[in-house]
Amino acid sequence: MTKLSIFSREDGFTFAEILVTVAIMAAVFPVLLKVFSDTSRNVSLLDNRITALYLLKSKMEEMEMTGYPEVGQQNDVFGGNSIFEWTSDVTDIESEEIFGLRRVQVTVSWEHLGRLRSISMFTYIAAREIQQQ
Repeated sequence: MTKLSIFSREDGFTFAEILVTVAIMAAVFPVLLKVFSDTSRNVSLLDNRITALYLLKSKMEEMEMTGYPEVGQQNDVFGGNSIFEWTSDVTDIESEEIFGLRRVQVTVSWEHLGRLRSISMFTYIAAREIQQQ
């Protein structure tokens, strides 16, 4: 009885098959490494953006709760070792129709991979005591 074999030669790979496999791997691996590296960098940036957005919202709510803010600029860092810093800019809105209105802009900035990133939000705050005329 003859023994049927899938391969007509001895078991193992030829040098040409190994060479083709190594060439394909050499072409594919750098692309995969670049994709993983880019994904990791984008996840880190997205994580920082989400954190900055929460900090921005928190700072904006804090300024709204304190009432009528003073005109001018302020800046500080969130916490001791934080990479995030905030800046607020409060300006008077000059209008004949509306009195006591101020524009409050808060910006949260941080450095990511050597580039300065930031996110901003603004709102209007009115004086709580309205004078009757």
